[in-house]
Amino acid sequence: MPAHQSDSGSSDSRKILITGGAGNVGGSLACRLVESPQNEVVVVDNLITGSVEKLPSAEAPNFRFIKADVNDLADLTPIMTAHHFDYVFHYAALVGVQRTLANPVAVLRDIDGIRNVLSLAKNTGVQRVFYASSSEVYGEPVELPQHEETTPLNSRLPYAIIKNLGESYFRSYHQEFGLPFNVFRFFNTYGPKQTTDFVVAKFIAAAGRNEDITVYGDGSQTRTFCFIDDNLDTVSHILDDESLANETINIGSDLEFTIIELAQRIIEMTGSRSKVVHLPPLPEGDMTRRCPDITKMKQILGRPLTTLEQGLERMLKA
Repeated sequence: MPAHQSDSGSSDSRKILITGGAGNVGGSLACRLVESPQNEVVVVDNLITGSVEKLPSAEAPNFRFIKADVNDLADLTPIMTAHHFDYVFHYAALVGVQRTLANPVAVLRDIDGIRNVLSLAKNTGVQRVFYASSSEVYGEPVELPQHEETTPLNSRLPYAIIKNLGESYFRSYHQEFGLPFNVFRFFNTYGPKQTTDFVVAKFIAAAGRNEDITVYGDGSQTRTFCFIDDNLDTVSHILDDESLANETINIGSDLEFTIIELAQRIIEMTGSRSKVVHLPPLPEGDMTRRCPDITKMKQILGRPLTTLEQGLERMLKA
């Protein structure tokens, strides 16, 4: 039995680095992994968009936070050479459509972080690297549902192009150096740690204050919404199963909702007096439809996905 699947616990510990681990998905992953004493978890984040409030308790004996910028090789090199990680989750990135449109050059700096992580992983004995890509790589849908292997990538925005390039980096390091990897194409993932930069948390916050909920265009654009536990359970299974290495996997939900439906559902569930207000459509970046083929994810997860109602209820109780 591989060491990381041993029942003996602490003697077979595994060292795990999460870059960007003070964000919604990264922080949630850190909190999940720290629950097992088998895992020694280090989070690196520059806290530009992340928050220490999303991290596991500093009292946890198997957790450490280091404030550093993965895009700076001088920051990352001593961390990775000192710890000799077994696994690295590269989740650090400038995220959010509006933020990345407003800072296109800053988005390009994420290339440095991708290269730094992979070069150091190759040279410090990392067993597998995991990359947080995005549904944005698909661009406007060419086919639906959007399948990992058959849907052509239609990246146009700087953020999407960098995510696409990042995927190529991870595949190339595997091809040339034999570094095992997984690419996760995350579709809208929501949960209690999400900031109001993102649609579900933004709508819930507005509804809680009985403020107008603003929707771009007529609100007919569709999205799917993946509750964080579905994301974490899938990723945990992939981490534990070496046979899944070198796969690109959509992680999301396959149930589409229009943005206007999402707003109305949140208003109903909260008993809010909020009204939906329509803003002009975004000039770019607001794709008309988004729906992944999650056949792989469902096989890995092995249970029904959390419904939108269930996920929203848990968000409201958090």
